[in-house]
Amino acid sequence: MPTPLRIAVLASGRGSNLAALIAARDAGTLPVEFVLVASDKASAGALRLAEAAGIPTLALNPKSYPDRPTFDRELFGRITTSGADLLVLAGFMRVIDGSALAPWAGRVLNIHPSLLPRYRGLHTHRRALEAGDAEHGASVHFVTAELDGGPLIAQARLAIETGDDEETLARRLLPLEHRLLPAVVALVAAHRLALGEAGVLLDGQPLHAPLQLGEHGLQ
Repeated sequence: MPTPLRIAVLASGRGSNLAALIAARDAGTLPVEFVLVASDKASAGALRLAEAAGIPTLALNPKSYPDRPTFDRELFGRITTSGADLLVLAGFMRVIDGSALAPWAGRVLNIHPSLLPRYRGLHTHRRALEAGDAEHGASVHFVTAELDGGPLIAQARLAIETGDDEETLARRLLPLEHRLLPAVVALVAAHRLALGEAGVLLDGQPLHAPLQLGEHGLQ
């Protein structure tokens, strides 16, 4: 059998996308090995999920470091030591210093709750509603030093309904996020997805538009 892709996950919150990744692994649809789940918050629910699943965990307090680059170098040093092949940001609420990211170019994914390039940063559901958008969604992209600005890989779309508020929109989007992220990680695990000089490559060919999540997966 091929060696499973070794992945590390960074999360700041409850870890629902991490739970989706673990569930996909347990279902046999995601051939990965979790080597580390790390957080900038010792109280993060994601760490408790990882502990329950027998995954090594790490919590580092940014306030214990003199500046962001020092914290990020320590964090990424620990990720490197874990032996991870791929790093997945699943609700990690910090901007990462470019010098720490550079050695990991093409090996870091992020899921963001908007149809990028719309609404980088925070409060994406509120901003979509305030703009009167007809649809909202989530995006998975390769991470660069530009906030939520790396090359797009795939998206999930959701119609905004009359009466939606931030809470209902977020709640309806989450199940799509939980399908989208494992589907993209599965492409990496199958060696079908990469970042090259020409941008995102799927099966060796440039991806000219983000893949879309449909009823039967990415298309």
